[in-house]
Amino acid sequence: MLYRLYTAQDFASLYAIEEVCFHVPFRFSRRYMRLLVSRSNVATWIAEEDGRMEGFAIVEWARESGGVIGYIQTIEVAPDRRNQGVGGELLRRIEDSVRAVGAQAIWLHVDAENARAIRLYELQGYRCEGREEDYYAPAHAALIYGKPLESEPAS
Repeated sequence: MLYRLYTAQDFASLYAIEEVCFHVPFRFSRRYMRLLVSRSNVATWIAEEDGRMEGFAIVEWARESGGVIGYIQTIEVAPDRRNQGVGGELLRRIEDSVRAVGAQAIWLHVDAENARAIRLYELQGYRCEGREEDYYAPAHAALIYGKPLESEPAS
């Protein structure tokens, strides 16, 4: 599996994975996704094999009063490539990206019913810090997970 940063030529494949992984109203719009991946405070990592995109992850960062904080917008893996370590490697890559810009912490929202994603985050040191009701849709809650980042990646 090759892991690399996004280029504009990747957009069609990236959005095709978005359409497979999420349905309306949970899917990012094409316009929002295009805006998101083009921001200067965003890193988008691509996982591909034999020229086929198998997954991607998007992280953004912002300077707050306590320093730089990263926010995971999404990690998406093609259904036939799940449970093969792709999501975990994408997570490590985006953590490294926000470390490189000096982030002290990273956080995310995750569907409260997405046990597979929750397990991935917890195994990588994320801790549940709260719950937001109706985050994705009425009666569809999100858990809020966060993790402090050390200046160097854990070995």
